[in-house]
Amino acid sequence: MVDFSKRIRGVDEIMDDFDLPKTELDPVLKGLGNLNAWFGGHASLIKALKEFPVQSENHISDWGCGGGDALKAIADWAKKRKLPLKLTGVDASAGVLSFAHTATSNYLNIKYIQTDVMSTDLKDNQFDIILSSLFTHHFEDDAWVQLIKKMVKTAKRGVIVTDLHRHWLLYYSLIAIFTVVIPNKMMRNDGPLSVRRSFKKDELKSLLAKAGVNKYKIEWKWAFRWQVIIYNS
Repeated sequence: MVDFSKRIRGVDEIMDDFDLPKTELDPVLKGLGNLNAWFGGHASLIKALKEFPVQSENHISDWGCGGGDALKAIADWAKKRKLPLKLTGVDASAGVLSFAHTATSNYLNIKYIQTDVMSTDLKDNQFDIILSSLFTHHFEDDAWVQLIKKMVKTAKRGVIVTDLHRHWLLYYSLIAIFTVVIPNKMMRNDGPLSVRRSFKKDELKSLLAKAGVNKYKIEWKWAFRWQVIIYNS
């Protein structure tokens, strides 16, 4: 039986290997981008951005940006509204950013920085808004607290974090999806493991308190995601 009462620790996902070959990595990044679109991940991020609200020439950064699908969705949304934005993806994996560069090559306002998100390459108040989608579960509790502190310091206006809700139904649904609907060995391993590494609401509230964050909002989003909006001003 799988224990969903607490986060699993000390187990890496296959995607945590930065040396994965392109033949294995690219199909997974494409599949994850499609899932984010199908299950409303992009729409919920854009709705959250409206709460600040986004202003002309704001600089928005996606940490752990993966294949750039969220940045692409934001760019399309902003273009329809004639809202000029600067968009920067941050990821430590060269292979991931190679895919992202190709996937967003037609978007002149999307740039990328290859660095660890905790690196001093990222400076205080460098961006207006920082977002992160399905990324923070890769960090164990103490590291998660430090990551949030770094995000808050690096964002002038605020932070949006979306990550999975640790729940048995999501766990077994992902097993089915990646076995039957989108058969992929890596996703079949990493998807359910991501759920076991993810969060319950009380855990997020406790971690935010440890990070010294008190001006925030947590909402549950379909499908089985928590969205945390942190306001700096």
